[in-house]
Amino acid sequence: QVRLVESGGGLVQPGGSLRVSCVASGSIFRIYAMGWYRQAPGKQRELVAISASGGGTNYADSVKGRFTISRDNAKNTVSLQMNSLKPEDTAVYYCNALVSTVLLGPTLEVWGQGTLVTVSS
Repeated sequence: QVRLVESGGGLVQPGGSLRVSCVASGSIFRIYAMGWYRQAPGKQRELVAISASGGGTNYADSVKGRFTISRDNAKNTVSLQMNSLKPEDTAVYYCNALVSTVLLGPTLEVWGQGTLVTVSS
């Protein structure tokens, strides 16, 4: 069983900054990718940023230049630094990971419970 736990959400004013973090725990053999998705009220869940095990990253166009994803493979953590936040960034942010629990085992997709980020004055 693999578990993802997010932290760091909250209320921030437009133009402000916030950092959300996620730690993976449990029976982990390898984490292939870790990232962040978000879901705003009435909208579909969308990719925000992802970090592959080789170090490559990918961002949604809407957050490029404002958000930075960072990952600590030794600690099984991933963080998202969000700067210049806008009201449209308001959403529940979900941590996501692709993991295997045993050598040559299947790749599993795991989700965190989500953390709410509200950008409002």
